[in-house]
Amino acid sequence: MKHLLCAIALMLSFSATANWQLDNEQSQLSFISIKKNDIAEVHHFNELSGQITAAGDAKVTINLMSVDTAIPIRDERMQSLLFITDAFPSAQFSVDLEKSTIENLAIGASKSLQLSGELNLHGETKTLAITTLVTKLTDKKLLVVSLQPVIINAKDFTLGKGVLALQQVAELPIISNAVPVSFVLTFTR
Repeated sequence: MKHLLCAIALMLSFSATANWQLDNEQSQLSFISIKKNDIAEVHHFNELSGQITAAGDAKVTINLMSVDTAIPIRDERMQSLLFITDAFPSAQFSVDLEKSTIENLAIGASKSLQLSGELNLHGETKTLAITTLVTKLTDKKLLVVSLQPVIINAKDFTLGKGVLALQQVAELPIISNAVPVSFVLTFTR
């Protein structure tokens, strides 16, 4: 009996500290492109992966080949001219969360978090501040959403030439380098 209680306690402690895995089917990262000064279009990526470790280290990887603008030729141009996916197939955002922040959150409760993390995109790494809302839906399901868009400037990640190449191939007078990004991420364990 004593051994059975020890085994149950060990399993419960393991499940309480298990990694959270990003659920791609229930997650979305969207961005808005702005062309001709006032034409805005919403796009997203179809493939996201990531996890939050038991220690609180969080990482989300964006497959840049999965960009979805609803126009296949534009997807191909963004992959080859902007993201240069042959050399840079993905982008990663990493942040160190306090382990207790998630573990101490009651089921059904939400908490606003101001996160400071590193975005690695196109061979450049920059620190970003992101305001999020974390909600523990169940003991095994966590929702992380952006409370306000994160503005990514293409020039900060050496993507300015790619934006110019897209502008020229599409014969547009301007494409904005400032890109609002928002997300809804679901993690399960």
